[in-house]
Amino acid sequence: MFRQGLGPRGARYSSVLVLLVVIMLSACSSEDAGRSSPGGEVPSISILAPLHFPQTPAKDIVAEINKLTGVRLEITWVPEGVYTDKMNTAMATGSLGKVTFVKVTDYNLVKNAIRSGAFWEIGPYLKDFPNLKQLDPAILNQTAVDGKFYGLYTERPSSRQGIIIRKDWLDRLHLNKPQTLEELYHVMQQFTYNDPDGNGKADTLGLVDRNDLVYGVFKTLSSYFGTPNNWKLVKGRFIPEFETPEYMDTMNFMKRLYKEKIINQDFALTSKEVQRDKFIRGGAGIFIGSMTDVQRLSIEAQAINPAAELTLINRIKGPEGYKVWSIPNYNGLYLFSKKAIATEAELKEVLGFFDRTMDKDVANLMKYGFEGRHYKLEDGKVILPEETSQLRVNEVSPLYSLMIADIGNRNIMEVVQKEQLTALADQLSEDNEQFLVDDPTVSLSSPTFDEKNTELSTIIVDATYNYILGNITAEGFRQEVEKWRSSGGELIIQEYGEAARVEEIG
Repeated sequence: MFRQGLGPRGARYSSVLVLLVVIMLSACSSEDAGRSSPGGEVPSISILAPLHFPQTPAKDIVAEINKLTGVRLEITWVPEGVYTDKMNTAMATGSLGKVTFVKVTDYNLVKNAIRSGAFWEIGPYLKDFPNLKQLDPAILNQTAVDGKFYGLYTERPSSRQGIIIRKDWLDRLHLNKPQTLEELYHVMQQFTYNDPDGNGKADTLGLVDRNDLVYGVFKTLSSYFGTPNNWKLVKGRFIPEFETPEYMDTMNFMKRLYKEKIINQDFALTSKEVQRDKFIRGGAGIFIGSMTDVQRLSIEAQAINPAAELTLINRIKGPEGYKVWSIPNYNGLYLFSKKAIATEAELKEVLGFFDRTMDKDVANLMKYGFEGRHYKLEDGKVILPEETSQLRVNEVSPLYSLMIADIGNRNIMEVVQKEQLTALADQLSEDNEQFLVDDPTVSLSSPTFDEKNTELSTIIVDATYNYILGNITAEGFRQEVEKWRSSGGELIIQEYGEAARVEEIG
């Protein structure tokens, strides 16, 4: 519901940071290998994509993708933590490339641009491509704007959220894995004040967080408390999550952690990269977020301290039992700029590239890398050895951002042996399906939300941080909620209510 990565003051530094990061980390692959177009030129495809890993993918893998697909990829990789700002800047300045990734949490920010004709409607063309025509209609419908399809989706499980925790610290302090919120607090407290690394110094924290209320700690923790996922529908009226008692309970829990110095004191300004670094260096014992991060966090932690041992928890019992927030089954969309893609023929050329990436040879190259170097093949099935795990993280994993509908793609080979922590993350993500909390507005539309959510969400994001930090009282927080309502929030509530009634009748 809220804009990502914005702390009370963090957004003020984003424009400078974006420019620096893009200059340093943008990586374009311009190898000319591959099939040529009739005119003798290899078509180029410029893509703005998020980078979830420290490094961009290996150049020889990208060169092989170029060769197999007959294009020249020009990929601008932007670190995920500043991706939203970079995308917004590119849209505002009219400098988008041909293809732009939009995170699901940012999708409402671009819907007005979609309605104004900035992006191609691709729905009518999907039937012309052997792989794209098999995209899941249910997921496509989740992405629809006014009943039309504009993007190719990256597919994700409903919820990979959970807790990554230092098992060696638990063992040293003779603690069990926490199973309730109070037990979780107790473990965090012990990790902070009882020398879990045994070095005799007061240099550890229970929890490390970053300036992100959704993919950082807050939203996952709040779902354990029973907070609704963005909205709660009660007797036909929508209540925003931040007006519920459970949201206040979560803020009070975070406030307690902050006051007792169990959490990093600069969390409201901390980037994802700094958060990860603090965790892998043994500065904190708990990392709350996507459980699928555990394998690479483990590799990096053990490179610094071979004794570091991580494990996962996905079930924390709260007042309403087990709960975890979910996203729609797409993590984001690739949209196609009408300014950068001038003709229908050029659009089909770009769509043809994405269709080709779903074929067996390209899809498995993007998913697993090169056979022999990154993985082994046995009876047509993939083995992912522990010893090549770091190599895959460095060279292959960033390409995951480019993969379309990979979960439903039957051309991707089955894995029969995964790294132990990866297998556990997959198992617990599947277990999360039993107690998901869905957003009741996913299929609904509110024009005011689409138009004003960036402005309105900042009110609530800042108020949440300021309450946790002790800068405002509960009454001050309620005043900010009233400001949200009077600035357009009340209209959003009404529009969602009307849309729900129309959908029910329909």
